[in-house]
Amino acid sequence: MELFDGQRAFVRSINLVPLSSISAYLSGGSVNLKQFAFANVGGNILIFIPLGAYVSVLRNNHGGRSNLLLILSMSLAVEVIQGLLGIGTADIDDILLNGLGGWIGILACKSLRFLLREEKNVRAVIAALSALVGLPVMFDLLFMIQMRF
Repeated sequence: MELFDGQRAFVRSINLVPLSSISAYLSGGSVNLKQFAFANVGGNILIFIPLGAYVSVLRNNHGGRSNLLLILSMSLAVEVIQGLLGIGTADIDDILLNGLGGWIGILACKSLRFLLREEKNVRAVIAALSALVGLPVMFDLLFMIQMRF
């Protein structure tokens, strides 16, 4: 939503050391840093949970590792684009956290398959959850963007 904000270009950084950002967040003493860390870590995990579920449903004939590799590749592509365009930070920790979120989504889909048995029921539950969770989030984001102007 702030993709084209000129101020973001000044925050450019690239981190290639795994767990460096996360350990800095954990060791930081400031309340603001801890709030940012919680939002960043939680957000990077949460945003990829639906992708894990969607990839599992759409690529049902592929194994969990293959689907996780696809999710990690997508996350890597996002981070490379951020690094090349100088948008925010390109961070290996984001890839790890996105992968964790995707893995949680894959496991959730596998759990639904075990519980519901039929693929059409799994798809229906994922679609319903997407609508129940996704639509309010989208409306909130749209409302927040509109409030900025």
